[in-house]
Order: sequence, then structure tokens, then C-alpha cells
Amino acid sequence: MTTCELTRATGISDVRGRDRVRVTGTIISAQTTAIGSSLAYRCVLADGAGELDLLFLGRAAIAGLTPGIRCSIEGVVTERGGQLAVWNPRYEVQPAQAPPVTGVESSAAGAGAGGAGHFGVYLAAAAGAGKTIAMLDEGQRRRALGADVVIAVVEDHDRPLTRAHAAGLEIVPRRASEYHGARFEEMDLDGVLCRNPGVALADELAHTNVPSSGRNAKRWQDVLDLLDVGIDVITTVNIQHLESVADTVEQITQVRVRERVPDWVVRRADQVEFVDASPGQLRHRLLQGEIYPAGQVSQALTHFFRADKLAALRELALRFLADEPAEDFARHLARLRARSRGDAAERMLLGVTPAPGAEDMVRRAARMAARIEADLEVVNVASQGAAPRGRDDGVARLRQVAADVGATWRDLDADNLASALVAYAKSEQVTQIIVGSSQRSRWQELIGGGSIVGRVSRLAAQAGIDVHIMALREAGLRFGMGR
Repeated sequence: MTTCELTRATGISDVRGRDRVRVTGTIISAQTTAIGSSLAYRCVLADGAGELDLLFLGRAAIAGLTPGIRCSIEGVVTERGGQLAVWNPRYEVQPAQAPPVTGVESSAAGAGAGGAGHFGVYLAAAAGAGKTIAMLDEGQRRRALGADVVIAVVEDHDRPLTRAHAAGLEIVPRRASEYHGARFEEMDLDGVLCRNPGVALADELAHTNVPSSGRNAKRWQDVLDLLDVGIDVITTVNIQHLESVADTVEQITQVRVRERVPDWVVRRADQVEFVDASPGQLRHRLLQGEIYPAGQVSQALTHFFRADKLAALRELALRFLADEPAEDFARHLARLRARSRGDAAERMLLGVTPAPGAEDMVRRAARMAARIEADLEVVNVASQGAAPRGRDDGVARLRQVAADVGATWRDLDADNLASALVAYAKSEQVTQIIVGSSQRSRWQELIGGGSIVGRVSRLAAQAGIDVHIMALREAGLRFGMGR
């Protein structure tokens, strides 16, 4: 997924970070180690001129990769603690009589080589985008070109269209098992291994296997076993099932993500393709009964399949596909989590002072909030050095109007109104701030350090919070946040 430089060096000693390489040497050591909270199988490959770490995340051992074995590997070189390493490389064990092969070649030179199979993933933002059909169409294309293709498992959910795209492809029968008195059918890993096809289509990478139904607990582990014996695998997954994303998606959608797959499994893929569908397309397909049964459509439309939530999932998928640096991706997830809230998808805040026209703004803000089913909080910010307010200063009336429209009220005391408003919004996971337009002249703003509206907008943008500037309808009106 990452664009890397190709090199023509003559040995491991000439390899540099971010090179995509194919190099041959001998395994001089191998052991199981821990990387973070995950197990990894670490091999050291040597060619007489240098050494290279091979790190297979999530694996305790790999048959055939043991000390003394000569093999070729292909992958992207990174630097880890001052040592060059290749994470989850493709590999090919060399026959004992094979002559030494040295040097680094373009990754294209390794196409079609034995060893680990080629791994392709179709990624989508949500169910219904068409990733299963895309996988089946790719299988049909390869079959037409002469490849030995089988369906290891496809979840067609009784959809005629999906079955039509699978027509003519050989299917490896599933393995039946019972669990808590119910009958289930899972992918028969042993059956696929015995069949030994060139290409296996394995739908829904994050699927959890029924306990005791096979070797592995998760389908992604079955897929790794197929890849290890040289079988090419094409699979599908939705963005919410990635481990790093799942918790954030739960907060955004208020739907539990039960099945998860480690990010490194998908990033290991030789090719990841995005099956795109707009939020509008997905909602239309849902209404047409193409995704869920009729009884589930209404709830899905108001929860997981809300347009704003689908848009957020699509952005997550695109950022992942762009191979965004891990720290940037993590920051984006943190912003999404901060803007998520268990009891509302959106949360609006209106900043006011008890000036003429403020009551009208509260009512207009309430209508805005109602249209997007958001909570509304009205915040009155006063300077800490301000004189005590009297009973007729308008605050009581304004508080009553807020209560009448169903908004909550909060008083804040602060000298810096803009900073206090945005800081409070961040602490309360507010997603949108409403302020009144400035009534100051350009000259007044210049000598006064700028308008409060401008300062709120700048601070809110840094915090990832949207700002609405509400026009004041009364001539000459001076309104708190717009001063």
C-alpha cells in the first residue's frame, strides 16, 4: 500500500529503509517473541554481507522457516531499533540444491513465485457497498484466464444477485457443526487445503468461527493458513472491523462491533481495493431490501445507516487506504471519538449574553438542533471581573426561554470569552457551536484584537468543532458572542 523506492543493490548490506525488495539468504536464527501485546515469529536472514529481520506478526511459528533453511523473501524494508526489518514478508523456501541467489530485484520479479500466496482484500465503508460481488467478479475473471479458483466461503445472505455472480465457480463444501443445540456451517479449512486451489475466495475476513468448528477461532487466521501454503486468497472486510477503528465506530454509530481483525492482517495484503458507495446509495439499497431484512431496515436507517455516520466511515476507509501515517490516523480517530457521544450523534452549543435579540437566537438554535436531532446547550459567558448582575439584567428570562425550548443552561465565568466557550465545548464533546455575527466595525476589531466570532472560529477549527454564525436580525443589535 505504501509507495516505496525500488533498488538494484547487490546484497542485504545495500538495502535501505522503504526499499521494496526481493532478496535471498539463509535463516540463521528463529524464535517466538512479543511485540507490544502481540506474538511474533522473528527470523534473521543473512546472505554473508548483512542481516535482515523477518517479523511475522500474530504467528508463534511458521513451518519451513527454521535455522539453516535458504529462502527468498519479498516485502518493504523498515528500520526497527536500528535494525532493518521486513514485516510479514512473502517468502519462498529454496530447494536444498538450488544455487545461491543474491541481490535485490524489483518486486515485480517475484510475481507468481511460490511460497506465501498473494493476498487481496476488498474493503468497504459498510455492508451493501458490493465488496462480495467485486470479489466474485475477480474470481470469475481469474477463472476465465485459466486460474484454478474455488469459493472457500461466501456469505450470500440468500441474495439472488450474489448467487448469480458466483455461478460457475467451484464451491468447497462447508463443514457443519453444532453449538448450543443449533447447527452452523463454517468454512472447511482442511477441505480447502486438501483441494489446494490456485485461488480461494474467502468472504468476511473478520468472521468469528463457531467454537470447536475448526483449527482457528477467526476466519482471518484460516486465511493466513491458506496463504502460508502458497494459495492466493481474495477476501472482504468492512472498515469498522479493523481493530484500531472498531471502538471509534461504536461511539459514532452506537452499534457494537463484535467481530474484529488486527490492522496488520489487512496491511499485509499485496493489494487492497476500495469498493465505494455513497451514503445515499447505501441508504437506497437498504430501503430496497438489498442489505438487511425488512424488519431491520427502520432501525438501521436511524442508527448505523444515517448519512452522517456513513460519511464518517467512508472517510475512515479512505484514510486507511491512503496509508496515512499511524500517528495521523490515531489523531483522526481521537477527534472522532471526542466528537462522539453515547446519547446523541450531534451536540450543539449556543453562546449568548442577555442582550436584545438573544431570546430569538435561542429559539432559532433550538429549531436547528431539532432538524438534526441534536442536544442544545445554551451557555452564558461573563467576565469574572464583571459587576454582579441585577434581577432585571435579562438572564432569568433568557434561562426560561432555554428551558421552554428544551435546551439546558450553563453559566461560565471567564475573562477570555472565546477560549472559555471552546474549552467548555471540547470538555462536553460538543460538535457544533453557534455564535451571533459581529456588530463591531473593522476598526473596532483591529484595535480590540479581533472579534470574538473570529477567535471562536479559529479555536474551534483547531478542536475539530463546526461553527455556525447566526445573522442578527435587529438593526444595531449588540449580541454577546458577536461583540
